[in-house]
Amino acid sequence: MSRNPSAKKYRPSTTLPLAREDGGGRFPGFDVMAHEKHWDTATRSAVHERLHGQPAVRFFSQVEEATAKCLLDRLVGQRAELGDETVDLARMVDARLAENQTDGWHYDTMPRDSEAWRASLAALNADAHDRFGHDFAECEVDDQRDLLETVRTWGEDRWHDLPPAQVWSLWTRYAATAFYSHPAVWNEIGFGGPAYPRGYKAIGIDKREPYEVPDARPHDDPLRRPGPDREAHNNARHTTGQGGRAPSSSRGDRGNSGSSSDADSRSERDASSGSSGQASSASSGSSSQGSNGSSGETSNGSSGETSEGKTS
Repeated sequence: MSRNPSAKKYRPSTTLPLAREDGGGRFPGFDVMAHEKHWDTATRSAVHERLHGQPAVRFFSQVEEATAKCLLDRLVGQRAELGDETVDLARMVDARLAENQTDGWHYDTMPRDSEAWRASLAALNADAHDRFGHDFAECEVDDQRDLLETVRTWGEDRWHDLPPAQVWSLWTRYAATAFYSHPAVWNEIGFGGPAYPRGYKAIGIDKREPYEVPDARPHDDPLRRPGPDREAHNNARHTTGQGGRAPSSSRGDRGNSGSSSDADSRSERDASSGSSGQASSASSGSSSQGSNGSSGETSNGSSGETSEGKTS
């Protein structure tokens, strides 16, 4: 049997440092990389690159990289002790921007993605200096959350001459696309990885493939878990329909306005992100964008969006 000499041995049981109360341990023993023999060569190579072959930073400056890393980690609730497995989201986003692998469009109220990332990271650092006296990356985690929550709930049309809802959409789109394309996150949500060329045979609600692991706590829905924090969050969503932001017909929000706190981000991912993982399974890091009827945003080529770059 021939072996690929360039193939790198995968470390088994790659899991993220997610506490049980935040949804961790729902798919015990599941390891998506144990099934890589069923993938074709191109798919296997793409997934291994995400595990072992992230390129050096080419787009971000040193300060921008540090800011982006903390921003992206806060958005997905990623906070780890030294030695814990984490997803290097900053490098994944940097690679997309360096190679102009955008979503193929941008809001007509926003600059191109590359320019928007630089401007929004600079604005975030400016806010950090105004409130705490140093760069965003040097702030305490709770202070970083507060700064992000300020952007998410900004009540004016402009934040540092950028539309805040569209900035939030930019950040969360790139964060989710990168995060849910990584095998460690597939393990967290029990996603079996690319189905090509193996395909599926267990079709139907609650049907599982032989290699899939059942949810260890199927009735533990974080979005319905009692507690003051959850009640406040649900009440805000019920009142505004946008996760606490006052509704405005001028905002083109894509529905990515959930709370930026670590626990909230993790809980919501655990309850609803299985499809997100599948959408980004074997792609090169760019999520597919469907129409959703949000004000200020329409299908590609219509008012509210401008074609940009190339899709990946």
